[in-house]
Amino acid sequence: MLSTARTAAMADADGASRLPIDTILVGDCIDHMNALPAGSVDLIFADPPYNLQLDQGLTRPDQSKVDAVDDEWDKFESFAHYDAFTRAWLKAARRVLKPDGALWVIGSYHNIFRVGTALQDLDFWMLNDIVWRKANPMPNFRGTRFTNAHETLIWAARSQKSRVTFNYEAMKLANDDTQMRSDWLFPICTGAERLKGDDDEKVHPTQKPEALLFRILNATTKPGDIVLDPFFGTGTTGAVARKLGRHFIGIEREQSYINAALKRIAGIRPGVFEALQSVTPKRKETRIPFGSLIEQGLIEPGTQLFDLTKRYFAMVRADGSLVSGTHQGSIHKVGALVQGAEACNGWTFWHHDLDGQPAPIDTLRAGVRAQLELLSA
Repeated sequence: MLSTARTAAMADADGASRLPIDTILVGDCIDHMNALPAGSVDLIFADPPYNLQLDQGLTRPDQSKVDAVDDEWDKFESFAHYDAFTRAWLKAARRVLKPDGALWVIGSYHNIFRVGTALQDLDFWMLNDIVWRKANPMPNFRGTRFTNAHETLIWAARSQKSRVTFNYEAMKLANDDTQMRSDWLFPICTGAERLKGDDDEKVHPTQKPEALLFRILNATTKPGDIVLDPFFGTGTTGAVARKLGRHFIGIEREQSYINAALKRIAGIRPGVFEALQSVTPKRKETRIPFGSLIEQGLIEPGTQLFDLTKRYFAMVRADGSLVSGTHQGSIHKVGALVQGAEACNGWTFWHHDLDGQPAPIDTLRAGVRAQLELLSA
């Protein structure tokens, strides 16, 4: 059940502390993170104050007021004060991350470079910076600068040795079988997704679109993982985590945001487990050597393999090697040699005849894998 708590550690009946998952902790993020068990969280998504330094209100050419971020939580006395705050919450965040955990932090040109410096100083390991390109950015009304059409996200591991979760194959599939790039195009949060109060005004000035969190959690977490958001706001992280079968811990001190987040998340049905699974990373699949296909009689010695265009041919030998003219070696080596390429995935390059139709030898490997997994289940 979704709830709020004013203490970070919650107790079981026997008095032992447990992690307050699917809970919004009310109060200061640094205090709450310092009270959580060390090494207990899989991922942190942080949308900290940007320190926009808006001394004067913004107006449009018609002199109407722009609804900018002028809340007290975004104001700091100086850069030194902001830097001290940044280092304090990042230090607390690093402590609560598991050894293979990672952190995402989003910001604008006002703060993201200062945050990046603090991350490296605290021994986080930089993995990527992502440019969120806004499909519908706010224009520069004064015409004195370029339109600020993007924000920057930093993805960093807890340390250089961390083996972080990255669902590479899932991201590639989602991107039409092309590697996912580091520039992402999403609209800002508008329309029905934008939470509004009884006065029809925005509940939170910097509510992030769910699409952004959906990609982040799909890419860098697994179902059942615990995601901490120390600047929870109106609960976008919690809402998406619930949809994707992840657990969340939110920390927020503004009651109006908490009320909106509780209502929002309570109305979300958790995703069905099977639908939330990602494809198995190839590096984690059971290794099936080509020679085992010959041993099991799936490919006979002397079988002629060919590429899809039938430009190249190779003969299978009893020891699992291929020979093509003067070239001999593994399915990968011979595939690369005949093409004059540096490397080749022989499993997808080489085909065999299956009922009169070309089929990649990888389909034979997949069949063996499926049988092994069935036997070991």
